[in-house]
Amino acid sequence: MVTIATFNEVGKARHLKTRLAEAGVKADVHNEAQMQVAMLSKPQANAKVLVDEKDFQAAHQLMVEWEASDPEIGSAIRCPQCQSPRVVYPQLARKFPFVPGLAAILFALGVFEKEFYCEDCHLTWTKDRQG
Repeated sequence: MVTIATFNEVGKARHLKTRLAEAGVKADVHNEAQMQVAMLSKPQANAKVLVDEKDFQAAHQLMVEWEASDPEIGSAIRCPQCQSPRVVYPQLARKFPFVPGLAAILFALGVFEKEFYCEDCHLTWTKDRQG
């Protein structure tokens, strides 16, 4: 399974899953909000819509068609540089691969700014730039 879309709200991810299913594309929703709450951050980029790799192109084309007329699908988070849907927030794994508890404390104390991170092109950007 590969990520076709990332959302801040799980309801929007479920909406896309339903639209894809109606179009004949099987999709699943993976919600990472509980982990982010444990990391002392407001959940962002936590709801992922996953499709089989063989269905990725068809699902992507459907999303492109739906984005203009469906604001929920249009609110999917993408990397501002490469347009990848494979986005995480905050970028804990990149800066702190073995000590996420320590990272949560450092983020809570404001030692590090929370950033979105693109798993494809490795761009990081702040919530203010998310739009």
